[in-house]
Amino acid sequence: MSLGSIFDIAGSGMTAQSLRLNTTASNIANAETASSSTGETYRARKPVFAAIQQSMLNPDQQGYMSGDSEEAGAGVRVAGIVESDAELQMRYEPDHPAANEDGYVFYPNVNVVEEMADMMSSSRSFQMNVDVMNTAKTMMQRILTLGQQ
Repeated sequence: MSLGSIFDIAGSGMTAQSLRLNTTASNIANAETASSSTGETYRARKPVFAAIQQSMLNPDQQGYMSGDSEEAGAGVRVAGIVESDAELQMRYEPDHPAANEDGYVFYPNVNVVEEMADMMSSSRSFQMNVDVMNTAKTMMQRILTLGQQ
């Protein structure tokens, strides 16, 4: 694996964590949106990640495990975003404008504490990828200065 592919790998991780941050922010923003039916109620969303194989990231480059039929992962991609199938919150609020004929209002299945933990985790993961890129950049700069001495 070349030093240059580190930027591709860390960049794919940053893209994935950025999407994770966006879905978490969307979940928190919609945590208290009310609806009169289950079909209209917001449901928590989570991204699903999958590994990118080295040969897909750099098709012209051989994987660092050449010789094996399976190459090691070399990045991450978002395979999709899924909606949570957890039960919605049903509250009895007959005076609420969105209450149904029985007086119930449906709220999203968003747990704000879990979402905040997810937000901190994805923020940390994003920062770790930034640190990897900065370390690789520093290493490349030091390699360039080797010839000057």
